[in-house]
Amino acid sequence: MTAINGSRFQSEVFLLTGIPGQEHIYLWLSIPFCLMYAVSIVGNSFIVFVIKTNPSLHEPMYIFLSMLAATDLGLSITTMLTTLRIFLLNSREISLDACFAQLFFIHSLTCIESSLLLLMSFDRLIAIRDPLRYASILTPWRLAKMWLACVLRGVVLKLPYPILLKRFQYCRENVLTHSYCIHGEVMKMACSDVTVNSIFGLCNALLTEGLDSLLIFLSYVMILKTVLSITSNAECLRALNTCVSHLCAVLALYMPYIGITLILRFSKNPSPLVQIILGYVYLLLPPLMNPIVYSVKSKQLRARIVRLFVS
Repeated sequence: MTAINGSRFQSEVFLLTGIPGQEHIYLWLSIPFCLMYAVSIVGNSFIVFVIKTNPSLHEPMYIFLSMLAATDLGLSITTMLTTLRIFLLNSREISLDACFAQLFFIHSLTCIESSLLLLMSFDRLIAIRDPLRYASILTPWRLAKMWLACVLRGVVLKLPYPILLKRFQYCRENVLTHSYCIHGEVMKMACSDVTVNSIFGLCNALLTEGLDSLLIFLSYVMILKTVLSITSNAECLRALNTCVSHLCAVLALYMPYIGITLILRFSKNPSPLVQIILGYVYLLLPPLMNPIVYSVKSKQLRARIVRLFVS
């Protein structure tokens, strides 16, 4: 690949990867991917719509859930175009600018989702430890400011990614491992010194997803300590049951994220198949599972969704 001096590029492209060696069944593979994206988009859209149109659900827990669903909706749309284009049309090319834009949205939306999961853990902590002051602490105005802080955090902290990447010339093999662009992988395509990018990316990840996961863990330590002090077993189980959906959402986001981060940064000869599978799980599983888990676990939300279809 040839590059023009500075940060301007000609029509260079990266080549995205679907599942190597399975090109002859891409059309069949597109069916489950289409179904997963359909469930993610429809499910999260329904959650946002139901919570917005039902005043009885305008409680902190459900407002946080609608924010999470909106973020998952954006994440699904961001990756859907390139992924389905590969499996339906076998079109792998993506321009550098489009790649930089996609990785910015992927990383910023993931950061926003991580921030929301942290706020949702604090929500559960307040609801369990101080239920009488729950509504007075998490007022609508404070929730709006929290949402704005999450969005600004994701945008400000992840915006340097495409800016730093745009400075480089890309003269190495231009084949990416995934069907979408992420910073850690695009960075390795540069023929320049990427030490600054590598250090910044690691510090950024530690200060966002790393810090969030630590604070979520500490909040659950405090939740568990509070729950264990409850004398009634029934009340103890009821309190823990309110956290199940949130724990599923946390695991769905962080487990594949940790796996793919460790592989990209520390593995010298990572298995392409493992990277590909973790890559799809990382961005497809949270938007797919969150609306399903919350709809199943929340009686109020489930009742509103059923009434929407029945009426």
